[in-house]
This record gives sequence, structure tokens and C-alpha cells, in this order.
Amino acid sequence: MARTTPPEGRLSLQAKVARLNQRLRDPEWRRYGFTLASGKLLGLIVVIGMMILIPMVLTGTSARADTPATAPAPGVVSAAPSLTAQAPAPAPAPPPPAVVAKDIINPLNTLWTLVAAFLVFAMQAGFVMLEAGFCRSRETVNVLVECVFDTCLCGILFWAFGYAFMFSEGNGFIGYHWFFLKGAPVTYGTTGVALMAHWLFQFAFADTCSTITSGAMIGRTDFIGDILYSFAVSGFIYPIIGHWAWGPDGFLATMGSAGKFLPSLGMNFHDFAGSTVVHTIGGAVALAGSVVLGPRLGRKFKRDGGGPMTPHDLTIAVCGGLLLWFGWYGFNPGSTLSAMDFEGIGRVAANTTLAACAAGLTAVFYIYFRTDKWDPGAITNGFLAGLVAITAPCYWVSPLGSVVIGAIAGVLVILAVDLMEYLRIDDPIGAVPVHMVNGIWGTLALGLFASGQYAAAGSDPIAPDLSAKLTGLFYGGGAKVLIAQAIGSGIVTGATLAVSFAVMVAIDAKGLLRLSEEGEHDGLDLHEHGISAYPEYVISALASPAGAPIRVHAHAEE
Repeated sequence: MARTTPPEGRLSLQAKVARLNQRLRDPEWRRYGFTLASGKLLGLIVVIGMMILIPMVLTGTSARADTPATAPAPGVVSAAPSLTAQAPAPAPAPPPPAVVAKDIINPLNTLWTLVAAFLVFAMQAGFVMLEAGFCRSRETVNVLVECVFDTCLCGILFWAFGYAFMFSEGNGFIGYHWFFLKGAPVTYGTTGVALMAHWLFQFAFADTCSTITSGAMIGRTDFIGDILYSFAVSGFIYPIIGHWAWGPDGFLATMGSAGKFLPSLGMNFHDFAGSTVVHTIGGAVALAGSVVLGPRLGRKFKRDGGGPMTPHDLTIAVCGGLLLWFGWYGFNPGSTLSAMDFEGIGRVAANTTLAACAAGLTAVFYIYFRTDKWDPGAITNGFLAGLVAITAPCYWVSPLGSVVIGAIAGVLVILAVDLMEYLRIDDPIGAVPVHMVNGIWGTLALGLFASGQYAAAGSDPIAPDLSAKLTGLFYGGGAKVLIAQAIGSGIVTGATLAVSFAVMVAIDAKGLLRLSEEGEHDGLDLHEHGISAYPEYVISALASPAGAPIRVHAHAEE
């Protein structure tokens, strides 16, 4: 006999319908249902998209003709061989295609670029430590997840279209080949570096730019908002604007040439390793984000009788800064893309070191004369500012020029922090003073301190290219290089600020950029991630350091 009633413990269809009708009247259940349905729809869209994209990526866009040379033409039936006529001689085989220089991989240059890429990627650990140390303990987990998420997202976007926008041929504003790295050549340009190695190296640069942005927005950014602006930075802002200066036909890279942008100038824009392309862009996006977000709750500025919020772990922060310094030896020397440029690699590494040392000293001494304290944050941001400033001119300046550039950067970063404080802009780690301000300074410094001694970057030591020497204003070269640098820096900075403000305002208008007041009071770690970075102990301002003497004040009668 068929069962007519539902088994015990299960609702009938009518009861389920009644329960659904009751729940739909509850606003909380409606929101839950909308969220659940949206998630399933998004998952379905992703699956369908993968079903469409993956076959497109895996299927080649070109096919080789493999029909034998002696095969009959389509539609022609071959006749039996004639007994009286001699068969025609087979056509000679076509000569093998000529090997061109761009198809030959230089193993030394490729290995050097890969090692440099690994060093630059290791800087992500430095960024995580620096940001985690300078933030409050309640937002440490948010920094960890955010930085790792940005790295993963940047890798996929740079593979799909970021690298194509930036480094493929197109026009002066954007590249439009090599999407998903399809159709790309064996090597990048004439460098001899395998294209995949060059992609990895440049991915690490793109990831650096995105991570710079997050540092100024710590403590009050909704995680969905972080995903959205990271998508804009890694996928569009950085690669498209970067194409202008580093692309094979970017209008700043070809500026001053006949028929190109400003042909009368006779000088193109130079940015050896990214003071503008990486650091100014990242710092400008950070400025836009911190302005649109506003300060963290409870942040009281000096002009209002307050001051910066105290970092929760300076040990992590300073060690993170030193790890960034180490990674910079991939960032700057690796940008030669040539293991054969022995002198250039050594000079760039030495100049990088000298600028960082000089900047760290001037920053900490400047703060000491103002406050009578040797400040760890000042010396850390000081040497980082020196590293940012020397990134553009490191190939074309002398050691003395590097020391001067770094020394100025160390003071400039402190003055920029003071300006941000006066303008009531909350930047917890100093991303804007370090990266944007000193990225601009380093770019302009090339026009002042280029010594006119050195050949083109990556030159063969046996036959160096002496036609590309740069001579700055202080070395008798006039203002031509300085003007080109100022034009390039101004265009990149202005365009980045304009686009970044538009992106941040659009995300904020949807209510997705700033965390709710309740969530910020709870702390991002618990509100967004459900866990604290330090679950085994409680941080308290009232706790005495381990080993500190405890003074007991007793009022005993004697």
C-alpha cells in the first residue's frame, strides 16, 4: 500500500509552502534568501563563464597546414599513372623558416629575470609585515587576508588581460594583443628573456602597485570594496597607464620622436624600474582611497590636539621594511633584464643601497632634532622613501647622486607626513608620502642628477650602446631630460588621481567602500573574518612588560 502521509519528522508539501510564506514576511529571511539566491546565481555564471573561456584559451588560434605537398587538390580525383607520359618531378620542399632573434631565448638573461622576479615577489611578505605592524591589532587579520587576496586576484587579471594591455603592441595608450598570453612571441622584444619569465617579473611589479594602495586604507575598508578597487587597479589602472611609459609604443616611451607626442622636445620619458609606473600610481590610488574613505573612527589629528594611532607591533613593521629593502635588489637590478650587463647591475645595486642608507639617516636625524627621540617609524619610512626615489634614476646616476637623492627623500617623507596630518588625511603606514611623493621626486631627480656617463640599460658590456646616455641639469645637460620627466610624471599622476577618485567615489556611492560604523567599532578582524590574529592572549594598555619591576605603594604605620 502506497504511503499517503509524510514520514514522521518530515513536513508535508503544504506545510513547507506555509512555512515559506511565513518566512517571506520576515525581512531578515528575505535578505538571507536574496543573498543565497545571489550566491547561487553568481556561481552559475562563473561555471558557465569557465565552460566558455577555458576551451577558448586552450584551443589555438592558428593552425599549421599539414597536408603533404604531393596531395591532390581538393575535389580532384587523381588518375592512374600514364604508361607513356613521365610523371612530373615533385616540387622541391620549401626552405625552413628563417630563425629570427626574437625566437632565441637567452638562458642567462631569462635566469636572471626569474631570480629577480622571485625577489620582487618576496616583497609581498615585507608589505604584509609592514602593514600588519603599523596597523592596530584589531585589523591584523584583515591585512593578512587582503594582501594575499590582492596577490591572487592580480595574478589572474594580469594573465587574462593586464599584461596584454601593458606590454603588447597596440597604440600609444593601450596594447591589444596577447590576451590570456595567446599569440605572444617566444621572448619579450629583443631582450632574449623568455616571455613567461618576463610575465612573472612584471606580475610581481603589478602586485606591488596594488599592495601599496591597501596600506593607506587600513582599518575602515569593507572587504568587498577592497576586492572592487583591487580589480580596477590590477586589471585596468596600472597596466593601461603603465603602457604609456613602458609599452613598446606608449606615447611617453616614444615621446620626442618624429611623428610622436611632442616631437620638438627630442627626449622621451625614462623610468628605469618604476618610481612613476609602480610607486606614483600606487601612491596616487592610495591618496584617492584615503580621501574618499575619510579617517578611522577615533582618529584625532595633531591640529585638533591628537596624533597618529600607535602601531601595535613595531618589531614586525621594521622587519617588514628590511625585507622590502632586500626585495628591492630584484626590483632595481632585475630591471636591466640582462645578466650580461655586469657593470650596470652592480651600479644599480650600489646606488639602491646608498640611497636607502642616506634616506634612513636623514629621516631619523630630522625627527630627533624635532622631538629629541630616535623614532623607529621615521627611519623605516625614511629608507623606504630612499628606495622609491632611486628606483627611476638608479641606472643613470653616480653614487654621489644616489646619496643626495636619498638624503632629500628622507626629509621629504617626513614633511609629506606632516602635510597629510595637517590636511586630516588618515594614512596609517605613510603610503602616500613614501610612494607617491617620493616617486615623483625620484622621477624628477633623474633630470637633475643623470651623470651622462652610462650607456643604455641592459647594454652588452662588449659593445655598449653609447647613443642613449642621459645627462641631467646639474651635469651640464640642460633641462631637456628634466622637462621630459616632469611631463611624464605630471601626466601619469594627474590621470591616475582622476581615474582613482572616480573609481573610489563610484564604489562608495554603492555603500561598498567604507565599513559600517558597527563593524569598525567591533574591529575588522572579528567583523569581516571572525577571528583575531592573537587568540592566545589579550593585549592591554594596562599590562606591564614582562620583567618590569612592580612598585607597591603601601601606607604602613611604623
